[in-house]
Amino acid sequence: MQVTETAAEGLKREFKIVVPAADIQAKAESRLQALSQQVRIPGFRPGKVPMPLMKQRYGASVLGEVLELAVQESADAALAERSLKPALQPKIEVTSFDEGKDLEYTLSVEILPEIAELDLKTVKLNKPKVVVADSEVEEALGRVAESRKVNVVVEDVREAVKGDVLEIDFVGSVDGVEFPGGKGEGYDLELGSGTFIPGFEDQLIGAKAGDVANVSVTFPEEYHSKDLAGKAAVFVVTVKALKAASLPALDDEFAKGLGLEDLNGLRNAIKGQIENEYSSMVRNRVKRDLLDALAEKADFPVPAGMVGLEFDAIWKQIEDAKKNDNLDEEDKGKSDDELKTEYTTLAERRVRLGLLLADLGQKNSVQVTQEDINRAVMQEAMRFPGQEQAVFQYFQNNRQALDSLRAPLYEDKVIDFILGAADVTEVEMTAEELAKQDDAA
Repeated sequence: MQVTETAAEGLKREFKIVVPAADIQAKAESRLQALSQQVRIPGFRPGKVPMPLMKQRYGASVLGEVLELAVQESADAALAERSLKPALQPKIEVTSFDEGKDLEYTLSVEILPEIAELDLKTVKLNKPKVVVADSEVEEALGRVAESRKVNVVVEDVREAVKGDVLEIDFVGSVDGVEFPGGKGEGYDLELGSGTFIPGFEDQLIGAKAGDVANVSVTFPEEYHSKDLAGKAAVFVVTVKALKAASLPALDDEFAKGLGLEDLNGLRNAIKGQIENEYSSMVRNRVKRDLLDALAEKADFPVPAGMVGLEFDAIWKQIEDAKKNDNLDEEDKGKSDDELKTEYTTLAERRVRLGLLLADLGQKNSVQVTQEDINRAVMQEAMRFPGQEQAVFQYFQNNRQALDSLRAPLYEDKVIDFILGAADVTEVEMTAEELAKQDDAA
């Protein structure tokens, strides 16, 4: 095999490769000989089929198979001899071949860049440390109680105020004619909840149990029923009872009703949940800061082909967002050329960081274990109560789905390794300060 480098520009390489006709002929004859041991041709025992007959029947298909194999093996060998790692699948173009003559082809490839060693101790980061205040736990406890409030009939005769619940019967009509879906009985309506169309609840403030009121409203133009959209309607409303919200007592019995041992156990559970939420926020914050720090230190060329693929994926999301009128506010009003320039830069950053993380993971023997995979599958299964077995089978039978779990797991493990080696300083701050910094970022 003869390999000649014909072009070298940045990460792009091009080679002219010649595979001698003798090598191809030898491989073809060897393949035909092996095939003759398997085929059955009337009049000949296996292994005794004359080679001319084998060539006549199978020569063309075997030659195609041998050529494909020769190209693959010679291309791999040419890259391996030069310690070149392709960034993407190389492009191969056969320039010359006839039976009995040398095979000539060009090999065009973009290679992965050389990445210099990075002293991770030079990466300096601040890690927020958020302490959960007792007041936060009490506020959350109050929200739990609020979610379990019950409506109790008010025995005293009084006017309804915002926040009260009226048990009502109602009948709606447009131009004196009742319309489908405009009737209800024994409906509990919280005044001020915005459950009914605008103006309905406001007109019932001041009502008392036993009152009958005519409520006049106009359906919104964008109302889901086209027959009612924009039309004036009158609802005859009968107030059957006035109810007020009653919060449960925050005691041990309340906690036991939620599956906890006592009120202190409920407080601890709530505190743990808040701590987990802050931990997730801190993790995202530190990871973002780390990637920013690595991006500043990473200074190596990236394969244009990889950037192109990443940009195409981003641009498809942008086009979908445009169609659905869901484009980010900061992107609205920008031309396509401006957006493409910005997102090409983003694509390049993503590719560079991806290559850097992969390099750091490889050099430091970071691996995703089967235990890691099993834990991730379990977490996915827990998201679908009652369908856990189906989720397990899906991942068991779908290699691509497992790989989709492996990639983020590997990235997180590399991130953890870097954080363990970097210069990380804990900085105490409140939840509000962390949220403000996230909003600013």
